[in-house]
Amino acid sequence: MTAGVLDGSIRQLGDRVRQWLGPPPSYGPDTADLRTFSVGGLELPVRATVAVLLVVVAICLDWSRTFIPQPILDLGRAAPAMRYQATERLLLFGALPLLVLLAAFRDRPGRYGLGLGAWRIGLPVALAGIGVMSPIILALAARPEFAAYYAPSHAPVGDVLFTSLLDLPASEFLIRGFLMFALLRVVGPVAVVLVTLPFVFSHLGKPEIELLSTFFGGLAYGWLDWRTGSIWWSAATHVVLVTLLVSAVPAG
Repeated sequence: MTAGVLDGSIRQLGDRVRQWLGPPPSYGPDTADLRTFSVGGLELPVRATVAVLLVVVAICLDWSRTFIPQPILDLGRAAPAMRYQATERLLLFGALPLLVLLAAFRDRPGRYGLGLGAWRIGLPVALAGIGVMSPIILALAARPEFAAYYAPSHAPVGDVLFTSLLDLPASEFLIRGFLMFALLRVVGPVAVVLVTLPFVFSHLGKPEIELLSTFFGGLAYGWLDWRTGSIWWSAATHVVLVTLLVSAVPAG
């Protein structure tokens, strides 16, 4: 195949993908999204500012294990401790921002990624992502640093899946739902990049390869949520891949 034919094939494929994706989504703000308050001369958007501050506080409280009792902390990364932390995150990362959204913002959850969105894009992209990443995850699970980190959390697949379901959709909602969609309406698509910062920070302490990969993974998840208007496709992908990783690591 000549270079010209190859270039033409690539352009054709790109055109088909763009046609399939359709026009980029628009997240135009409403009046409440643009409402501001002043602090020392700073004019700050109320909703976006509240979202940023809540995410910072929630991640700090989770990182410091503020609401986890000492007997659970003494278990380290054992499966029961991870289940307890996942339950804490369901409340801190999921229920708390949802309560703020409903009671303080008086807004619709669907505007923050809690609807199905463009599922005709989300479903095949999620399945493709799982297909591409699963062999990589299995290869990483065999590495010594991943075995050392995740082996204490090893449990039957059903138990790991349940813990992931408690933890990861709530985490997705906090960062790429509540925060990202609030920012999208005041700063535009750069919000997809901005929310990778708390996502990467939430992985501090994990194996270096995983930590560094979260920047690219976070961008991919953010793009998917921006494109579909929903967190559920990135959440489903995240749940499957984390469950696969923890289950594939040999028991400690």
